[in-house]
Order: sequence, then structure tokens, then C-alpha cells
Amino acid sequence: MIRTHTVIDSLLRGRARPYTRPGSVSAIAKTPFAERVHIGEAGVDGDEQGDRRVHGGPDKAVHHYPREHYSAWRDDIGDHALLRAPGAFGENFSGEGLTEAQVCLGDRYRIGGVLLEVSQGRQPCWKLNDRFGIADMARRVQASGRTGWYYRVIESGEAAAGDTLELVERAWPQWTLQRIATMLYTRTLDFEELRAAQALPLVPSWRKLVQMRLERGAVEDWGSRIDGPAAG
Repeated sequence: MIRTHTVIDSLLRGRARPYTRPGSVSAIAKTPFAERVHIGEAGVDGDEQGDRRVHGGPDKAVHHYPREHYSAWRDDIGDHALLRAPGAFGENFSGEGLTEAQVCLGDRYRIGGVLLEVSQGRQPCWKLNDRFGIADMARRVQASGRTGWYYRVIESGEAAAGDTLELVERAWPQWTLQRIATMLYTRTLDFEELRAAQALPLVPSWRKLVQMRLERGAVEDWGSRIDGPAAG
């Protein structure tokens, strides 16, 4: 059954700080807060991004990670300390009831006074490896499909933990984020699926990715994103 709403149990934000590798900065360590907050084009007020080239911006304003994935990760990697509270994956929204199997690209959701649109799934990067202390954590997240997703903000407003996130518009009901993740990371050269995806409102980087696979008949290198620079 496709669910159309969930309660956001936790809103989270974090400050950008020096990270694990030389010259790196990250705000992946986010913590919950209780007060009502403004959410605008740049995301949750008070939240920061360490590297604006690949994080943040209008198409990655708010990151949502399903809380039920935490139990699946405990099965995979054990009772890791990060999995005992929301925020392990650097998310802004944490709640149960919506997953990549139920959320579609372009879905519009309202929470409090904010209107959000699902812009893309998360492409996990090497910072998850260092955060969890597991060398291939980003690869595991990608392979599992438990990536979470991003929203762009269509209408700014205020929201708070405990508010309901409710679907108000669905333009692409056949294109769940799970289907898109399968295309990107599993059936990577399914040309029929890639051609069909060209009709979607893809963010520029994803549109380029699809076009390059169709033109070259090859998959792009994931190494720099998923393994990162050499640790110093």
C-alpha cells in the first residue's frame, strides 16, 4: 500500500566543521531541535553544508531519511552507536512511514506552512564511510537503495517536529525513487529505462548522467564520490 503521509518525528540541523580528511569540511553531524523553524529555498534555517559544490543548493534544500531504515542497518552492520538516534545519515527530516518504494520523483508534500517537491534521491558519498568508520559504507548505502532523498522548497514557511508531511500532488506515479535507484545503480545500462527517464524532471546532473550513458554505452566512474580523496 502506498502511503501518502507521515509524521516527521525529528527536525535536524548541523554546523559545518573540519572533517576527517585534509581540507574537508562537513555538516553531516546534525542534531534534533524542538522549536518551529523557517524552511526556505536554502533549506532549514541554521543548517549548513560543508561543500556547496555537492551539498545544499535549491535542489538539495532538505534531506529526508526514513527512520525504519535504521533497523535494517542494525541487521547489516550491528548496533552502531550512530543508529541509536536520528541524524546518522545527515538528514534534516526523520520519520517512519515513507520510503523510496513509496515516494516518487516530483511528488509535492506539505508540512506546516512549507510546500516541498521531491527533487532527487541521495547519491551517497565517502563522508559516510568516515562517519561510520566502515570503509565501504557509502557503497553499501548505494547498493541497498536505502539512500533517502532531497526536496526543493516550492513555498517557504515554518514547520516543527511532530508536524505531518502530507502528499498533495503526484505527477509521476510510476517513477518511485526505488525504480530510479535501480536504474542508476543496478540495471545501469538498461537503455529502454534510460530513454524513458529522459521525460522526467531530472536535475541537471542526473540528466547529463542519463545522456552520457545512452551516448557512450558505459557507466560513469563512481570512485571519487564514493571512495573520496586519500586519507591523510
